[in-house]
Amino acid sequence: MRAKITYAVTAAVLLVYFVLVGSRGVLLIEAGTPVTIVFGAAVLILPVIGLWFLWKNTQFVRKANQLAAELDAEGGLPVDELRRTPGGRIDRDSADEVFARRKAETEDAPDDWRSWFRLAIAYRDARDTPRARKAMQRAIALHGTPPRPEG
Repeated sequence: MRAKITYAVTAAVLLVYFVLVGSRGVLLIEAGTPVTIVFGAAVLILPVIGLWFLWKNTQFVRKANQLAAELDAEGGLPVDELRRTPGGRIDRDSADEVFARRKAETEDAPDDWRSWFRLAIAYRDARDTPRARKAMQRAIALHGTPPRPEG
């Protein structure tokens, strides 16, 4: 729940920032000189890119949460079996062990979104965020796709 609140607050702050930047772009354009019109148009591009990124990221989080809820309902969410340091951080060797199992599980069932979801969590626990995101994107893409027949 804490992560959802943090995400919502961050998104709200970004939206306020986009409105402020956009209003400055409009003011520059309204000044009417060629230089301010060019700068104003350039400034307006930043909120557009930011809004697109925020939208795509929100879509990703929403879909990942839907997969987590479905997997939880099936009883398939991975159990936290990782050892922790005295400071509470995940022990790297422990994360590597779990990652090896999750990778093997995914190699055995490459068309199963559930294995890709669990692999994404293992990547995240191993502090490899880019690969965690790619694995989760793969799980999202596979979700709802009928498995290919073996043979």
